[in-house]
Amino acid sequence: MKLRLAALFLAALAASCAPTQVQRHAWVTGLKPHKADYYRKLHANPWPEVSATLKDCNIRNFSIYERDIAGKTYLFAYLEYTGGDFDADMKKMAACPHTQRWWKETDPCQSPLPDALKAGKIWADTKEIYHLP
Repeated sequence: MKLRLAALFLAALAASCAPTQVQRHAWVTGLKPHKADYYRKLHANPWPEVSATLKDCNIRNFSIYERDIAGKTYLFAYLEYTGGDFDADMKKMAACPHTQRWWKETDPCQSPLPDALKAGKIWADTKEIYHLP
């Protein structure tokens, strides 16, 4: 009996120590030239409440990159999601008043790609074609 309880305890402990499944997500959008400096300034000092909400919604390793292509500026966002329900956590983040205020500042700086604009989004989805684990 003691041996069986010990085995169950070890199995439970091992399960709780198992690495979290990480989902990688990436998006792209444009950056309006006349708003680019303001966008960069916002992201140089993001609001602590916004960063805390991102972490609370199981987002890790979130980065935004900038690249000029053929005279236009594009933003590429990458994050890792460690939670169990991405859609629910994104709804939770969208409901946060701090995030809503942040988006009121950042959204006007961005220039959505046509497919994102048609879908009512700012950021266009991407598809992962390679990953080196």
